[in-house]
Amino acid sequence: MSAEDALKLKFAGADLAFSQFRDNHRIVVPAAKLFEILAFLKNEQHFDMLAEVTAVDYLEYEGAKDRFGVVYVLVSTTSGERLVIKTFVNDPEPLLPSVYSLWKSADWLEREVYDMFGIRFSGHPDLRRILTPDEFTGYPLRKDYPLKGRGERHNFPVLTRAES
Repeated sequence: MSAEDALKLKFAGADLAFSQFRDNHRIVVPAAKLFEILAFLKNEQHFDMLAEVTAVDYLEYEGAKDRFGVVYVLVSTTSGERLVIKTFVNDPEPLLPSVYSLWKSADWLEREVYDMFGIRFSGHPDLRRILTPDEFTGYPLRKDYPLKGRGERHNFPVLTRAES
């Protein structure tokens, strides 16, 4: 039985949306069921590798109902199957459960999403910035972040191409 069929049976009442293009299978799940569905996929369907966690900011995106989409890419190392799970969160406090307890690779992946988008992961053992300095106040990959920054770089020396 495919992972999609197993999800349809196990979570029949959940609002799941399935799509596919060639061998790329995508499932949109409600944030309230995210951890339960990911745990099922790992423990029952053998998606033993979390390859990626990333986010998308849908601010001013035509037809978007939610501010952020969070995307999880799962891989079954035994079958080679990939599955993309997507869920949505909104401002003012975007929050999802951490999947660190399922996959240790979520440690830095969730920290990167937090650092770049400001999406928090409850239960994460060390949720702090990973790419920007601790005193950095913004989230650079949000669509409302200014293209030239907010003056964070004024203390850095200007380097020319010849000096770099």
